Amino acid sequence: MIESPVDVKVDGFFIGSLKRLVKHKVGVSCIAIICILYGSGIFASVVSPYGYNEQNLLESKEPPSFSHLFGTDRLGRDILTRVIYGLRTTVIITLTSLIGGSLLLGITFGLIAGYYGKWVDGIVMRIGEVTSSFPDIFLVLLIVATVKPRLIEVLYRYDTLIDVEGLIRLGVVDYCVIAFALAVFSWFGMARLVRGQVLQIRESQYVDAAIAVGASTPRILFTHVLPNTLAPIIVSVSTSLAGIAGAEIVLSWIGIGIQPPTPSLGVMIFENGNISVLRTNPHMILFPVGVVAVLLFTFNLMGDAVVDAFNPRSHKG
Repeated sequence: MIESPVDVKVDGFFIGSLKRLVKHKVGVSCIAIICILYGSGIFASVVSPYGYNEQNLLESKEPPSFSHLFGTDRLGRDILTRVIYGLRTTVIITLTSLIGGSLLLGITFGLIAGYYGKWVDGIVMRIGEVTSSFPDIFLVLLIVATVKPRLIEVLYRYDTLIDVEGLIRLGVVDYCVIAFALAVFSWFGMARLVRGQVLQIRESQYVDAAIAVGASTPRILFTHVLPNTLAPIIVSVSTSLAGIAGAEIVLSWIGIGIQPPTPSLGVMIFENGNISVLRTNPHMILFPVGVVAVLLFTFNLMGDAVVDAFNPRSHKG
């Protein structure tokens, strides 16, 4: 087995970076807040006091109280419950888009383009440039308009095995389509970052040595090349989380994202985002907006903390 001389340095760098991150009070606080928010979304059915679509018109537009901490909306639905389920939507979209787009597609295409170079590199980069040249909103509209009907059509072919109406009602189809759309235009940034790192690493002596002893290309890429690109990947992921979460919320807000009755923070802001609500029932808009602001602000602070911890230039000597 060929062990690169950089492997030891990489291990030491990661341990040192993680120690610096643990000592970063703001970073640790932000990670804790994100874990609480995302954890409540993941376990929404357990921690929520009511059903997300449970209506009681007798309690319509009630202000915050002990029974409804965030108050109720115009249909008497508990706003805290809908915020928690909205966070679940953000968790699902963020993680699936991040894993499917930046991590799976981005890293894979970045490794291939950087390692093989020449015409392979040219094809991958041109595809990415064409994809990123389209306005994000237009691309999402195009994908939603074309992919969603086809996906529903395919599902109905297996309606004897799958409860298609149930999947649509639970928002699973919307989750898949929006996650796919966000993944399509989020992979290229990661691919370009990984490609740049690989172009430098592939000229290293330990890579030449691995090739000389007959190591397979996948082994070289995933054993010797990829570990030495993880630091910038971690930094990129941490700084892109706010963008992906914000994109899901904005898409739902303008009406092309998650569709009612599936809870979404963007949908809640859209339903209550007018002057009359702000004047008469401000809790209906302020609590969803406040949670979105805390979430995105915390993501940005956490990204800054990760950049500080994993940036070797900030800790020379």
